Amino acid sequence: MPIATPQQYAEMLQKAKDGGYAFPAINCTSSETINAAIKGFADAGSDGIIQFSTGGAEFGSGLGVKDMVTGAVALAEFAHVVADKYDVTIALHTDHCPKDKLDGFVRPLIEISRKRVEAGQNPLFQSHMWDGSAIPIDENLEIAQELLAATQAANIILEVEIGVVGGEEDGVENEINEKLYTSVEDFEKTVDALGVGEKGKYLLAATFGNVHGVYKPGNVKLKPSVLNDGQQAAIAKLGLKAGSKPFDFVFHGGSGSLKSEIEEALSYGVVKMNVDTDTQYAFTRPVAGHMFSNYDGVLKVDGEVGDKKTYDPRSYLKKAETSMAERVVEACNDLKSSGKSISAKA
Repeated sequence: MPIATPQQYAEMLQKAKDGGYAFPAINCTSSETINAAIKGFADAGSDGIIQFSTGGAEFGSGLGVKDMVTGAVALAEFAHVVADKYDVTIALHTDHCPKDKLDGFVRPLIEISRKRVEAGQNPLFQSHMWDGSAIPIDENLEIAQELLAATQAANIILEVEIGVVGGEEDGVENEINEKLYTSVEDFEKTVDALGVGEKGKYLLAATFGNVHGVYKPGNVKLKPSVLNDGQQAAIAKLGLKAGSKPFDFVFHGGSGSLKSEIEEALSYGVVKMNVDTDTQYAFTRPVAGHMFSNYDGVLKVDGEVGDKKTYDPRSYLKKAETSMAERVVEACNDLKSSGKSISAKA
């Protein structure tokens, strides 16, 4: 199937919310990792989301260019071509973008999609993330209002973060402290500033102890109930019926999370969960195994000629793709999206 249209992406997210499951959003940095992610989704029979961070996009442009927008466009165009050969629906997203990178990343990408939509085409990306967690909540939401209007005009969904995800990603590092838990007041301010869809559709990355990277059990305490607090705050503020889930939540920093914590988060309206650390390891582990197992082949030891079959990048990248795809399937199983694809409609 081609990359999701705006209508298909909205359908994917709504069905996930109604069905109590979420889509893995796999961070990719290259054609090889894109191939692995799409194959994983297809193997699981799941629709899915591929996303590029600012650093991942820059890397994707190559060391001779090192431009975030160029890399994001190139990777997105590659995904558009390859996804067309599979029978699941894939959406494209850009991950964490802080204030100082908006003009060099998200805003130009929104403009590219706006021009495509004006020309009768679909947007290049289906959603973009604005990460204002490092600035005061009022300023965060003021910028979010401006971006929401821009994404709505380009037929794109905005992702907004309130609260702070701890740990480090792409050089942005946050401490592990009480800011990892979004407050009820922040949820209420979000409703006031952005509404719950009537001003434009958005996803909300509220934080409940989330941390990027690898951490051992016990180091971080996840409190998925924070998400329920947010839903209840919006229900009360808007006078909605009990049981409503006005927010579409995103789960960041989920590496190492217990399945019980994931399932609880799903019950509160999580429709998207970012997966990066675990798929990075899944991609790299077989490459390391290949190098160790074929040491004298990949290296020209003591003046020997080595073994071309083992240092041909395809020999180990195929293993990396297979392993990462398997980890994507595992993520689909954990998030209950396996076997769920709008492409499978009769």
